[in-house]
Amino acid sequence: MTDLARPVGLGLAARGDVKDVAGWARRAEDLGLDSVWVHDSYFERDPITYLTAIGQMTRRIGLGAGALNPYTRHPVVLAMTMSALDDLAPRRCTLALGSGLPLRLSQMAIPYDDTVARVSESIDQIRTLWRGEPLKLNDKVPPLQPMFQPPHRIPIYIAAYRTAFLDLCAQKADGYLGRPAESLPAYQKMRGRVLERAAAQGRAAGEIDFRGYLLCLFDDSRREALNRAKREPFVIYMISVLSDISLKRAGFDPQLRTQIATAWRAEDYHRAGELIPDELLDAFILCGTVDEVAARANAYHDDAGMDVPLLQPILQEEAQVNAVLDAAVLYGTRVTLPPSGESVTVGATYSRPMAEGSVGTTIARRARGAWEVVRPFSFTASLLPVSVGGAIALGQGRMHWPLFVAALLGGLGLHIGTNVINEIYDVRHGIDSITSPRMSMAILKGRISERGAFLVAWSGFILALVMGIFLTLHRGWPIVLLGLVGFIGGYFYTAPPFQYKYRALGLPLVFVLMGPVMVGGAYYAVTGTFDANLLVVSLPVGLLVTAILHGNEWRDVAEDTRHGFTTFSAQVGRDAAHWVYVMLVLGAYVAVGLAVMVGALPKLALLTLLSLPLLAWILRDAERGAEGHLRAIAMIDLMTARLHSAFGVLLLVGLVAGSGLR
Repeated sequence: MTDLARPVGLGLAARGDVKDVAGWARRAEDLGLDSVWVHDSYFERDPITYLTAIGQMTRRIGLGAGALNPYTRHPVVLAMTMSALDDLAPRRCTLALGSGLPLRLSQMAIPYDDTVARVSESIDQIRTLWRGEPLKLNDKVPPLQPMFQPPHRIPIYIAAYRTAFLDLCAQKADGYLGRPAESLPAYQKMRGRVLERAAAQGRAAGEIDFRGYLLCLFDDSRREALNRAKREPFVIYMISVLSDISLKRAGFDPQLRTQIATAWRAEDYHRAGELIPDELLDAFILCGTVDEVAARANAYHDDAGMDVPLLQPILQEEAQVNAVLDAAVLYGTRVTLPPSGESVTVGATYSRPMAEGSVGTTIARRARGAWEVVRPFSFTASLLPVSVGGAIALGQGRMHWPLFVAALLGGLGLHIGTNVINEIYDVRHGIDSITSPRMSMAILKGRISERGAFLVAWSGFILALVMGIFLTLHRGWPIVLLGLVGFIGGYFYTAPPFQYKYRALGLPLVFVLMGPVMVGGAYYAVTGTFDANLLVVSLPVGLLVTAILHGNEWRDVAEDTRHGFTTFSAQVGRDAAHWVYVMLVLGAYVAVGLAVMVGALPKLALLTLLSLPLLAWILRDAERGAEGHLRAIAMIDLMTARLHSAFGVLLLVGLVAGSGLR
């Protein structure tokens, strides 16, 4: 177990696997951290259960319960609970009491009265019970007698920011606990107020301990961490509920918070994130590398007088928790590690990336950026039409495997090039910003340069060209025509001068290109002939591919309109766009049924109905999106692509199995 030069704690929320959280606390103990605190996360899980598990897995580290409140937990229950926890972890427990959140209490129909008086009275009642003394709360019945054993001394902290609570802390509490997302100037002022009032009542400054949660988010650079923070709904929520007092203490106009809160309530997280300036995040959230976060924690200690910073990961996941622990140890030792070959300097800070050593070489990083920018989740949109054409040829006994593989690779190459060109021009046009709900942000986050993205795009197109030459040698000039149609349709989807996506032509052209053209083209590449029946077969394939693109447009109506682009969804409006989306996904199933009825598809193609549960889930989210809950459709393109994949696999199984039965 490490001994740190100064105390530092770990803050955690009551969420996730209890065993994982207890394991992180055990690791914090091994690293020498002072304490681990778990606070009430409304409507998630019970913090005391987590602290109990932590108490069983650790032997030394302090256990902080806070902030709890006397509304959701009666003071008698609090006294009972903390007595049991102290029995499990003697002399390691601390209780922090706050006022609770009025909104959350109202949602539970809990009356919200004079909170300062309620918390003050609760402190007295809890301490009375801990002394083993009777407590009279109701004159109509005998006083209650605690039947639990009196615990060891359990410090009680105040966790609230209003001036009256600061005065209460000075009068009765053992310490003050700063809430998550508190600015350094505000904490400095509040600490000064507590000490001033404490001195007036004859209390020494050393009698009150000052702690506070410091929300942290890590990435390989401060810029990337700030960008990531603006996309996190929890960060947006924390900013949107900041009080006027907190904002004014930090030097910000509350009107900015009001605008962010309006977007947050509408679940327009993209807009809300755009409204958050870097300076506002820097004031309330610790964003950056491990060393930068440790330096910020040091500023809270040195400049604001925080005795024990409690570093808390915004994202409670393994990598972020590990980074928090690294930052805590750096803070606790008062030393940050310099680059290799340099001497250690006390108080120096360096921008050492998170999880350095695991990132790999520059080539590996660029490869990850390239993988992200090609958006592999969407590959099903090109692989399925080609596979359907091949499956029809297989059912007719006309499969030519080398030509089928070439057609598959050619279609994939065109799709890769199209995806990357699409992202390049969306970034150039300003449609994609760092807060956009996109599956890829490789260019925006600097994981791949625009030049590198063009290289990836043209690599895809060159792959398609090579496969096209091979197919042309076997099937002749129609392959050249099909290839040109695919290239022009893909490249100019968002690229000038045509940019047909922004001329309300995206949906019909995508339907034609990735439905009849790709299915029929693949069939021709394999067999050397065309079949009119393929028009019927291609309908469900084309409808679902179009649904992927339409879902993307529907979600982005506000941004596209703001930038002056006219997509189909922008023209018809959000309400109509919702119903068009519903008709597209349902139409795919109707098309399969009709194709089976006319004999264009085998009966086993009805296996696609097994994907209906996934469809129901997506339609539920689409309905919520239509009602204004935009977060429900933030990833609708990804959700529709998953439906397309499931539907496509089942359709291919039905085609192959049906041809075998024939």
